Amino acid sequence: MKVSTKGRYALKLMLDLATYNTGGPVSLKDVARRQEISDKYLEQIIAVLNKAGYVRSIRGAQGGYVLKKEPSEYTVGMILRLTEGDLAPVSCVGNEKDECERKSGCVTVRIWQQINDAVNNVVDNITLEDMLQWQEEMGNQYSI
Repeated sequence: MKVSTKGRYALKLMLDLATYNTGGPVSLKDVARRQEISDKYLEQIIAVLNKAGYVRSIRGAQGGYVLKKEPSEYTVGMILRLTEGDLAPVSCVGNEKDECERKSGCVTVRIWQQINDAVNNVVDNITLEDMLQWQEEMGNQYSI
């Protein structure tokens, strides 16, 4: 599994919104500048996040975006699945399983299932709150 730019940037965007969650909206232009990501690309990603109900849009001159929930309520898995789809390494083991006629006699399916379980265990047990804590431990010296 390789996470696309869209998935990586969605995670950066959500973490930026969590980092600058001071009660007021965060502008996409500010996120784009801090993260060195095209604001046009962020607009495409924020539309997906907004449609899914992960963020709330605030219109106007001082508008922008805010998280709809607390950072502890968003997992990395939620964000990546929204932008990437199923995270399974092969189509026969994920949430969108393709039934394979050879599955019952396939030795490698066990490998793919273990990889899938391991990835899901990691991404489903790390929250934006965890990432905020890691960022703080690093002294905010690294970009998100």
